[in-house]
Amino acid sequence: MHLLVIGGSDAGISAALRAHELAPDTEITLLLADDYPNFSICGLPYFLSGETPDWRDLAHRSEFPGIDVRRRHVARSIDPGARRVRVEHDGRERDIDYDRLVIATGARPIRPSLPGSDLDGVFLLHTMDDSFAVKNHIAHRHPRTAAIVGAGYIGIEMADALTQTGIAVTLFSRSETVLPTVDPSLGRLIQTELERHDVRVETGVGVERIEQVAGGESASLSLTDSSGRLHQADLILLAVGVRPDSDLARAAGANLGARDAIAISRAMETSLPDVFAAGDCVETHHRQLADPTYISLGTIAHKQGRVAGENALGGDRRFPGTLGTQAIKIFDLAVARSGLSDSEAVAAGLAPLTVEVTANDHKGYYPGATPLTIRMTGDRHTGRLIGAQILGHRGAEISKRIDIVAAALHHYAGVDDLNDLDLSYTPPFSSPWDPVQIAAQAWLAAARD
Repeated sequence: MHLLVIGGSDAGISAALRAHELAPDTEITLLLADDYPNFSICGLPYFLSGETPDWRDLAHRSEFPGIDVRRRHVARSIDPGARRVRVEHDGRERDIDYDRLVIATGARPIRPSLPGSDLDGVFLLHTMDDSFAVKNHIAHRHPRTAAIVGAGYIGIEMADALTQTGIAVTLFSRSETVLPTVDPSLGRLIQTELERHDVRVETGVGVERIEQVAGGESASLSLTDSSGRLHQADLILLAVGVRPDSDLARAAGANLGARDAIAISRAMETSLPDVFAAGDCVETHHRQLADPTYISLGTIAHKQGRVAGENALGGDRRFPGTLGTQAIKIFDLAVARSGLSDSEAVAAGLAPLTVEVTANDHKGYYPGATPLTIRMTGDRHTGRLIGAQILGHRGAEISKRIDIVAAALHHYAGVDDLNDLDLSYTPPFSSPWDPVQIAAQAWLAAARD
């Protein structure tokens, strides 16, 4: 059997590796549109900040046993009836036949329809080539100021990264608080941390246009916000989100779902015969929602790719669904979330109660104790755990603590069930009741009132 995979990032590589693991004799061909198989897009800010100085270190792996990786091979069309993909390489096109196909084309960054968004000095950041373009601009133009349009994950991480290189950053957010995927009270704490590191934060404003400004040592740009104010910058980064790259599947006749992502079953099957799909190009089954949604995360892509690779060989594995668990570092802070926020729970028809508490990450008598802010959400009628958000110092095990919540949510636990977990304790690392359990107890007390 010949398994053909379109896409060489997280989902595509995971699918191919799983197929080879299960059936080493299977012929596996992977089409890679660029030269960078399985590179970490999430690591781009750390390459640009200099914390990961060698871009080659961003590769999750450098060897792909049993997989014919064809670099700079771009899939142009799929003929599902003939089981054939038209591929372009070095300006020439040819057809490649397949028995089973996995589409893992990922996502594309959204370029907002702003006048001047294509000017020199205005960048997107989604690929290795994008990062090289930004790196080259910094090295040769020596920008002193930067404007970042979008205060989501990539925008905030790049505010951190560019500040570390000595560039003065202004961050623009359409929402009233930054990082709108967490609750506003945490967004305000994040803004304080950004401003503590001299990032200028403009909330509740959009950007109307970008113009070139003559003169200066670098290619200076002028940005006009939605209130009519002008802001100058030598570098502008557009970080307003991504959309699923589903055009190839759509043209082949595949059904689309949430946000025009490829519609898939829990077996990662598309509506086309013997065609599977995974990663940022597909809709996502959420364990707490009735209908599919769209979430672009590398953790999800890896898991979906593994399922697609197994089932492409005739397996019967199911993707169990996601909880949207994610974390971010913002200078000295870490913020993480899992499950649904209060507003998301209301939109899903639930009856949420959210309680915010502050608790030290470990016993106060051991040096270095630092406060954590925890927002815990549960269903006020059933007591079922719905979600949590945690903010604190980046050394305070924020990411691992949200994983406690994620594990509990995966098994549909109640808030009170968190108190029964046998969590580790020693004074330098925690307390007899972990902060997550302290938050659970505060929620239960509020639910009784």
